[in-house]
Amino acid sequence: MDIKYANYIKSSALINQCPEHNCPEYAFIGRSNVGKSSLINMITGNKKLAKTSATPGKTLLINHFSIHSASSHNKDEEWYLVDLPGYGFAKRSKTERAKLEQMISSYILQREGLTNLFLLIDCRHEPQTIDLDFMRWLGQSGIPFSIVFTKADKLSKQALTKSVDAYLKRLQEEWEPIPPHFITSSETRQGRDELLNYIETINQEITNS
Repeated sequence: MDIKYANYIKSSALINQCPEHNCPEYAFIGRSNVGKSSLINMITGNKKLAKTSATPGKTLLINHFSIHSASSHNKDEEWYLVDLPGYGFAKRSKTERAKLEQMISSYILQREGLTNLFLLIDCRHEPQTIDLDFMRWLGQSGIPFSIVFTKADKLSKQALTKSVDAYLKRLQEEWEPIPPHFITSSETRQGRDELLNYIETINQEITNS
């Protein structure tokens, strides 16, 4: 899949404010400071599409981007990429956290166009309870999701393999099969083709269904 161009559409505080369309929609979410905006910009090839910040937790709204791409079958496709607020940012007040959690859960559970949720995990960290609990909730809610390990460039090849293998081994304790997973780096563009091919495959399945 080749990305032709990506456009920012709108930011929404409530699910009923999200744009109406009939295209597949792929949402990205993860704990604060996991590198979500950088990954989105790497995938789309637009460094200024999603706003990045040195301060964790800057994304506070549901951000929609329209993506126009050409598939391997030379077919033009349109799909939407959604940048969701990060979770687990402890410096926010209880009221703010509750509001963000409600926004996130209502989008994930009620957005009919949601095709797949990409859950971002920093490959340098051991499995965190907050992420494992979130995965369980997605599974119990019947939400299709994939795991995206970020910041692969921060580890040596050996350390990366060891860290990801340990994470997958932990997931095997309660997931059968393990959700699809990708290893990425926004700096080196590792994993970009794999993610885009995965999205293209799903888009084709939807078209042919």
